[in-house]
Amino acid sequence: MNNFITKYEKILEILKQFETKSNFLNQKRCPRLSDIELISVDLTAESLSIDSEYQLFRTLPDSLSSKIERSVYNHRRRKLFHIKERIRKALSEKLTNTENYFIVDSMPLEICKLSRSSRTSICKEDYQTSPSKGYCASQKFHFYGYKLHAVCSASGVFSDFELTQASVHDIHYLKNIKNNFSSCVLIPYKGYLSAEYQLDLFTSNQTKSD
Repeated sequence: MNNFITKYEKILEILKQFETKSNFLNQKRCPRLSDIELISVDLTAESLSIDSEYQLFRTLPDSLSSKIERSVYNHRRRKLFHIKERIRKALSEKLTNTENYFIVDSMPLEICKLSRSSRTSICKEDYQTSPSKGYCASQKFHFYGYKLHAVCSASGVFSDFELTQASVHDIHYLKNIKNNFSSCVLIPYKGYLSAEYQLDLFTSNQTKSD
């Protein structure tokens, strides 16, 4: 419990360096646990590998758990995702603003075996965001699900990431983010680049690829 409070207070201190407001959601009454405090609780739980609300509320000290109900916590946490993402980007930019080398790669996120893909209903409510079949060249296997693409600095700070259908080719991710990186060296897995696209990256914003 003491470890949770120590981490929570440190994370909250860092968050307040990037956000002057305490609340972001439109609520009739000012919550006892502010939005910025709720985000700090969420990030503290992640840092401690607490992956369930049940476990979290067993771990939370009374000084925090008494301020919010579990069901309300989950509802507000989902609504605050865009605020967390905004803070993450600001923090990432501060940590990587002097770096010149970034690594680009992707990994498969398999949600079920290929043999079950035609029968599963997971995430199929919307065609645009539904899973699909793809191929992982580095591990040489076909899979059903999604791809996680990410850009990481040489020091280990993630600058960007995106979830796509498994069938989306890696090069499309680079096309989406190329304007976010200039005058630097991108080190991608070979599946991301063709010779033509390497030239396009360099001529458009002085970005090299190794």
